[in-house]
Amino acid sequence: MTESRDRGRAISAFALALAVALLAAAVAGCGGGDSPTASVPGCKAVDAPEAKEVSLEAPKQTVKPGERLTAVVQTSCGEFEIALDTKRSPKTVNSFAYLARQGFYDGLDFYKVVSGFAIYAGDPTRDGSGGPGYTVVEKPVADTTYPRGVVAMAKELSEPAGTSGSAFFVATSEETGLPPEYALLGEVSQGYSTVERINDIGTPNEEPKVPVLIEKLTIEKG
Repeated sequence: MTESRDRGRAISAFALALAVALLAAAVAGCGGGDSPTASVPGCKAVDAPEAKEVSLEAPKQTVKPGERLTAVVQTSCGEFEIALDTKRSPKTVNSFAYLARQGFYDGLDFYKVVSGFAIYAGDPTRDGSGGPGYTVVEKPVADTTYPRGVVAMAKELSEPAGTSGSAFFVATSEETGLPPEYALLGEVSQGYSTVERINDIGTPNEEPKVPVLIEKLTIEKG
């Protein structure tokens, strides 16, 4: 009788341990924003990058106003292209193109996703405070707006209008309502479905459900 009772207790303990292990595995599978095991249709499972500090010298102006340039942004959730606005923002585009050619953006993530508003990338510190070690200032005109598909440079509220480092955002709202404070970079010309995919994996704490990396950012002429 005692042996039977002990065997029953052992089986119950094993069943409880198994249930706890399965629950832990399920929770881990759901994961947070940094979990490479979580998955989203159309996105690769990747690790979030380590935060880092970068210090570069500001580049010389080589981009000509009106020059046709396109940024090709390959991400772990697909690809999109940005028609860079060299006419209205030659200084901003010049800095962005310089950083892209240095490989600065490769491996950085979309550190902030505000679904229905904008997606943010390009900050090596991953908290909105970092940059390349320098800034440029190119104040947009007074009637500038930031509707869906427009790409502009992010900045701290305390910084002068048109200040930019490396962080940028893609607007995902029909009208963000932002004041003309943010230096224009351009507009998404192809692959907006990738932007939507990233927009759709935002969470209430403004982090993506899974890490989304810029695998490669290149500049093409013409």
